[in-house]
Amino acid sequence: MKAISKTAPKTPKNKSLGKPRKRATPIWRNRCITGVLFVVMVALVVGGVWWGVASGVGARLVDQARWQAIALSSKVGFRVNEILVVGRSETTQKVLRKAMRLDRGAPILAYNLEEARDRIEALPWVRHATVERMLPDTILLTITERRALAIWQHKGAMALIDDKGDVILRSGLGRFADLVVVVGENAPVKTAELLATLDTQPELRRLVKAAVWVGGRRWNLRLAGDIDVRLPEGNAEAAWTRLAEYERAHRVLERDVQILDLRIPDRLIVRKSSSKKINKKSTGQET
Repeated sequence: MKAISKTAPKTPKNKSLGKPRKRATPIWRNRCITGVLFVVMVALVVGGVWWGVASGVGARLVDQARWQAIALSSKVGFRVNEILVVGRSETTQKVLRKAMRLDRGAPILAYNLEEARDRIEALPWVRHATVERMLPDTILLTITERRALAIWQHKGAMALIDDKGDVILRSGLGRFADLVVVVGENAPVKTAELLATLDTQPELRRLVKAAVWVGGRRWNLRLAGDIDVRLPEGNAEAAWTRLAEYERAHRVLERDVQILDLRIPDRLIVRKSSSKKINKKSTGQET
């Protein structure tokens, strides 16, 4: 008989041997678990408040229960990990961070959204802000900033104003030197309307350096070359268009002109630097 040799059975190879284990994900990162935890915590807080009111325990104990629930939420992952900001352009990160008063790792449910919004809307450039929680760990800040419109000069002081006529800044105005300067006590509230009128004639608009609100009724413009243009109280846009047409036809601004008076309909009164007046119709013919 032949001897039968016995061999040890082959051990199956462990294909995963030597490979790193997958990193375990905390249970609270699961969206379903997060939702359940949040509902439970809200129920605990609401139940604690109801019990405190019903039993007459008092506001102090109710507040303690609320903060205990917030502390619990922080332990299971409801902490600020990311702050998203949308709409920021002029407002610096440093200024915004100071107004938010929020650090990563803080309990997200403890953050007062209304107070944060009020602080942010008090910043010079911010017109409107919304602050939202994106559970479990993100704060979303959306801001709408003001639009710089002109420089307002009043009683020797300068200020940057927006399209509503409100002051944005009173210092650091150097980088806004290309904006139109408006002068007069109530000039800011009329500036947006004036610039809309000037924008109808872009070739003339780029020549306007300053505008003076006269008598609370109308505007005087200062053009490049120290030329003054007097707009009428009513229908200023038609007068501005008339000047543009006259300039295209006669190049009046290239002449030795000091004042262009548009206050009389269908007339353009030109005063040269020599103080000699020329009264012309809009067609350019002498009268």
